[in-house]
Amino acid sequence: MELNTIKPAAGAKKARRRVGRGIGSGLGKTAGRGHKGQKSRSGGYHKVGFEGGQMPLQRRLPKRGFKSLTLKYNAEISLSDLQGLAVDEIDMLTLKQVGLVGELAKVVKVIKSGELSRKVTLKGIGATAGAKAAIEAAGGSVA
Repeated sequence: MELNTIKPAAGAKKARRRVGRGIGSGLGKTAGRGHKGQKSRSGGYHKVGFEGGQMPLQRRLPKRGFKSLTLKYNAEISLSDLQGLAVDEIDMLTLKQVGLVGELAKVVKVIKSGELSRKVTLKGIGATAGAKAAIEAAGGSVA
């Protein structure tokens, strides 16, 4: 094989469609666009969701609910998560290093889910009423 004899594989190179080049090409006159109408015109098409002037589906349906943008800054952990931690003094940095809460989290709250049998001290972390009672019952504290 020489560099000057290299050719692409058979069928790999397909000739582009040359429209409007006479009746014999099979793509003359209307150039494969059919007769009249918006789709036959140059630059003529509609935006996504357009239904020919009829009220589009996304506007006919009612608006419902919303997604809070501040949700990504809030995190929650359970009592069973605290039980599995090795350290006794728990703060935001500890939870981020262990990977229990995301890096973006600014507010963390402990919820009453699971069991806690060891003493833990929470610093700068909130807790629900039930979780606070469970932590204090185990001998811990919420600061």
